[in-house]
Amino acid sequence: MTFRQEQSIPFAAQAIPFDEFLAAGKLPEGYLPTEYLAQQFVERLVHYVLSVPAGDYTMAQLSHLLEQLDPRAQVFFFKRLKETSPESLKDFAPLYYGFMNEFHSLLFT
Repeated sequence: MTFRQEQSIPFAAQAIPFDEFLAAGKLPEGYLPTEYLAQQFVERLVHYVLSVPAGDYTMAQLSHLLEQLDPRAQVFFFKRLKETSPESLKDFAPLYYGFMNEFHSLLFT
């Protein structure tokens, strides 16, 4: 996959090819250089996964994409998912518990 981020267009105005990222299971090197951009990416990813039809991606694909994010961005994904659509958490429960299990010791210290 060759994805070139336009430097002259602010990140918030760029189209993010989530379908390509999910299919490839990989983000381009250096795509999210700052925590702020990672948060913006996560915000948009939450809206993407809630708005596309079921079957357009798998939980395994989403998991591979989330694994590439900073742990704070991973936690932020589930926080925003819960805030945006609390009833959708049941659909993402296996993914949620898999990721949160990694942070269990950190959550209660």
